[in-house]
Amino acid sequence: MKPYSILIVEDEAPLNKALVSRFLTLGYTVYESNNGTDALRLAFEHKPTVILLDLNMPKMDGVTFLEYLREDSWGKNALVLVLTNLDLAPEMIESLSVTKPAYYLVKAEWELTDIVTKVEEIISTNLDSPETEPQV
Repeated sequence: MKPYSILIVEDEAPLNKALVSRFLTLGYTVYESNNGTDALRLAFEHKPTVILLDLNMPKMDGVTFLEYLREDSWGKNALVLVLTNLDLAPEMIESLSVTKPAYYLVKAEWELTDIVTKVEEIISTNLDSPETEPQV
């Protein structure tokens, strides 16, 4: 496995801790933040392979984070997996998918192993096949 990095942006401490622990165990370099402002700084500083992003966070919400991220030349192509428990309207989901490559999961519907599997799938689809466009 290539040395991948992940930025975990999650303000729910138990989930954050579980995600950090799991990805460290798998050999990822892990960066973490519990708010959007610090997460944006970490994203630009470290340019992680994948960003796990909660939408409902203090200081800066996930949608605003994505808007700022996508304005950057690196950030416009950053791989983002959105995790939320919010009941989003279809137009909100549509606006998130415009900020490609982005993926969307409802936390309540997924187990930790499912999140790990999705991250690995995103990496495999987008990075392990350099000839292909990012898949959404």
